[in-house]
Order: sequence, then C-alpha cells, then structure tokens
Amino acid sequence: MDPIEHKRTDRAHRHIKAPADVLWAAFSNPAAWIAWLPPRGMHGEIEHFDFRPGGAYRLRLVHDSPTPLSPGKASTDADVVEGRFIGIEPGRRLVQDVSFPSDDPAYSGTMRMTWSLEPAGPLTRVVFVAENVPAGISAEDHQAGFLSTLENLAAYVAGEAPRPTSSSRSS
Repeated sequence: MDPIEHKRTDRAHRHIKAPADVLWAAFSNPAAWIAWLPPRGMHGEIEHFDFRPGGAYRLRLVHDSPTPLSPGKASTDADVVEGRFIGIEPGRRLVQDVSFPSDDPAYSGTMRMTWSLEPAGPLTRVVFVAENVPAGISAEDHQAGFLSTLENLAAYVAGEAPRPTSSSRSS
C-alpha cells in the first residue's frame, strides 16, 4: 500500500452529563476549545479560528514533555493542525477537514473529523469519528488521545477543568 493513502477510521464516544447546548458552547468558542481539546500531556495555542462553514483554523498542540520516541508532527515538540469547518449544525454536529503540515509523508493527507452530540436523557453522547487517518498516527495513540480529550471535555463542562490561560487568537 502507498504510505500516503490512508483508509483507517477511528472512533470514540463518551456520555457526558451536560445538555448538548452546553457542549456546543465548548465547541464553538476558541478559548473553551483550547481548554479541553489538547489531550493529556499537551497544551494548545490557537493561531486562527474562524468558526463558520468554510471557515478555517490553525492550532498548535505542544507536547509538555517531548521525547525522541514521541516527537511532534511539525517539530520536535509540537503538532500543527490546519482545519476547515465543513459542516456546522449547532447543538448537533461539527464536521472538519484536518491536515498536519509535516515533512513526514506518514502525516500527509486530509483527515475528516466529525463530532456528534446525541441527547440521551440527562446526558449527551458525544461521538467522535476520524476518517482517512494518516498512517503516522497509531490507532492506539489516537484512541488514547480521543479518550483524554473526551475526559477533558466532560471536566470542562462540569466546571472541573482549569479555564484557558494559553494564548489564542481568533478572527
């Protein structure tokens, strides 16, 4: 198989004790986004955030303790994520196309990420699906990152997560 072709789809979900509109506020606000999105062991900086269909964002995820065994995709300590908002259905669904600028072809291509919010009584089922996952991202690392991010989101909407302090710029 050509290393640039990516066919894998990864999924994760979690039931979170919050209504969909509260969760949606965490998805649509760049300061909130940066507080819950980076998985454990990383912090983030938003360089650009234009939340509308066709709008784009650029996010830097920095490893808190980079090692030679877990380098960043863009540099020795960071991943850069360039995304475009494809579909925005307030309170229901967010679809993004994401790429990772990198010299490593294992991270090339565009990954489609879909977040869905499904009311389930007093909870909301948050479903994350990543399609066309670059080969450089192992399924195990991706799953661990998803679960960490979903844990962060649950803590954020419960008021248990620290509020954002990292820099973020939006337009």
